Amino acid sequence: MLQYIFKLPNWLLIKISGKKLIEIGKRALHPPYQLLLKLNENAAVDYDSITPEEFRSAFSQDIVPKKLPKDITWKDHEIGVDGGSIKIREYQPPVTEDKSPALVYFHGGGWVIGDVDSHHELTANLCKKLGVKVFSVDYRLSPEYKFPIPLNDCNTAFDWILNNAEDLGIDSERLSVGGDSAGGNLSACLCLLRKSESRSMPKSQLLIYPVTNLSSMETDSYQECEEGFYLSKKSMEWFREHYLNSAEERTNPLCSPLLAENLTDHPPAVITTAGFDPLRDEGYEYSEKLKEYGVSVSYIEYPGYIHGFASMGFIPGTDEALDELCAELSRHI
Repeated sequence: MLQYIFKLPNWLLIKISGKKLIEIGKRALHPPYQLLLKLNENAAVDYDSITPEEFRSAFSQDIVPKKLPKDITWKDHEIGVDGGSIKIREYQPPVTEDKSPALVYFHGGGWVIGDVDSHHELTANLCKKLGVKVFSVDYRLSPEYKFPIPLNDCNTAFDWILNNAEDLGIDSERLSVGGDSAGGNLSACLCLLRKSESRSMPKSQLLIYPVTNLSSMETDSYQECEEGFYLSKKSMEWFREHYLNSAEERTNPLCSPLLAENLTDHPPAVITTAGFDPLRDEGYEYSEKLKEYGVSVSYIEYPGYIHGFASMGFIPGTDEALDELCAELSRHI
């Protein structure tokens, strides 16, 4: 039922929200998000008391059912990692070329919540829109597995897909990475890690509202969107505390890629941000820093959107945004 409500005329959505259209500077909040935020007001999280287990349980309760493309199939692989094993979900589009390019995807959730199931709809849609195989990585979560374990899991998964490319029917030289939020952070950090070790680099990178700087939360977007827009400054502080072992790690480029000294020869990047997102400015700053080092970058801001929009297929405009992002990424994969 809710997905139909969000398709009502914008003027009516604003009226139902009980507020005037929310604006920050020249940015106006997309009315369906204004209603969504209103509906979620009573579901505010108390970050002073909530545990990771409680947050994961609440996060797994979907507002609306997932809607998957009918012609996308998937299967799961189990691979070994240092001290355990993780799952990789392989998505297959209806038609692929022989030795197709592929995308390795790392889900968001602040390194603490989320999994391949929470992002099942998004990764299936990326597979459909890109027309290539997508491999979604179920890396281990913090605080049970703090930095650098989630990053190492992602790197191990990338290697496994790379080394098994022939059996998987993909081109090992056309393997890209991508992710949203914390997953965007892991994608960017994976490129830094592999570059430092002189290992095979991803063909390109898709960074959807990525975390790029855990050392500071003082940007204009953090101040403008400190609370009330799904992701808040307090939630980011909570995620950071559970992911890192110490405050000193905040300046480690493998946690904060914006602080990297050199981004030369990094893969072409498609970076997107949302106008009503605390992470907006650091995503833009990372795109500019990549450009400074000669990296090809396509940067797109959706000024009326909020953090997490890529997973909100029930909101009008999301599908078109994903179409645009996939069209840009297709130029590089």
